[in-house]
Amino acid sequence: MKLTDFYYELPEELIAQDPLEKRSDSRLMVVGREDGEIKHRHFYDILDYVNQGDCLVINDTKVIPARLMGVKEDTGASIEVLLLKRKEEKIWETLVKPGKKARVGARISFGDGLLTGEVVDIVEEGNRLIRFEYEGIWEELLDKLGQMPLPPYITHQLKDRNRYQTVYAKHEGSAAAPTAGLHFTKELLAQLEKKGVEIAHVTLHVGLGTFRPVKVDNILEHHMHSEFYVVEEEEAAKINAAKKRGNRIISVGTTSTRTLESVADDNGVVKAGSGWTDIFIYPGYQFKVVDSLITNFHLPESTLLMLVSAFSTREKMLHAYEVAVEEQYRFFSFGDAMFIQKTT
Repeated sequence: MKLTDFYYELPEELIAQDPLEKRSDSRLMVVGREDGEIKHRHFYDILDYVNQGDCLVINDTKVIPARLMGVKEDTGASIEVLLLKRKEEKIWETLVKPGKKARVGARISFGDGLLTGEVVDIVEEGNRLIRFEYEGIWEELLDKLGQMPLPPYITHQLKDRNRYQTVYAKHEGSAAAPTAGLHFTKELLAQLEKKGVEIAHVTLHVGLGTFRPVKVDNILEHHMHSEFYVVEEEEAAKINAAKKRGNRIISVGTTSTRTLESVADDNGVVKAGSGWTDIFIYPGYQFKVVDSLITNFHLPESTLLMLVSAFSTREKMLHAYEVAVEEQYRFFSFGDAMFIQKTT
């Protein structure tokens, strides 16, 4: 399977730079998973497509203000640090720009010395391990000095950092938002629950893979980065009960999907637990748990487009994307949504 099999033409003006005033006003393309039939709705119309007894699975990870702007202590040169994974209490794996200025031993100052860091190692793909030094509470300091780590294709300044956070975000640890969930409002979730929809929570902290393009022609040679997940007993029980009843498991986003497919056994039973997953889902994969999928429109040649192509077919998805371009849908993190639904 070649990388170019997942390419499509996208006019730059269709990349959403700002979130809509109201989350649920975004457009919703409804696509039949089996027949590929396309309908154009708005996200609040999801109420018409999710039925009593269905289980909606959401990723309640919370994005941390992981982008830190600092200076090298010896030269005053500007350095940008993106926090990726906490390795120990004060040691983080980071992505540093420019990397050539961050050799082992380099010291970086943030916020006029409120926070300092020293590069202690260079690891896989040039990432830096930085040991931070500070007084006070780390989370409060990060909230004061850090910026939301918006994807590189968003060039506008985010006015309200909560708009790059789902309304149900709870557990801090992500370097990027699970963007399919950004369309939900608290009111919409309450309406779904009133309708008899079960809502189950999983946690997957979105990491480096979100920022890494696929660089190999043969996609089977692509290496996925691991991300930390947690599935509680109570939440696993909700999902398994819905599956046993014959109701649909509707995954909100590729992150929820990857979590569920990582923790399920061969019979589709979800096992509670925590750990790291580097699951790579591409066409040919047989889904064990997820029946329907709510997702955003993804970058050309991305692992996320490969996942949705596996969920339906590559041909149906590329056709849907072609229609989305024709219909002027908004793309990527702050863009519109797609509901790939099981109808039979």
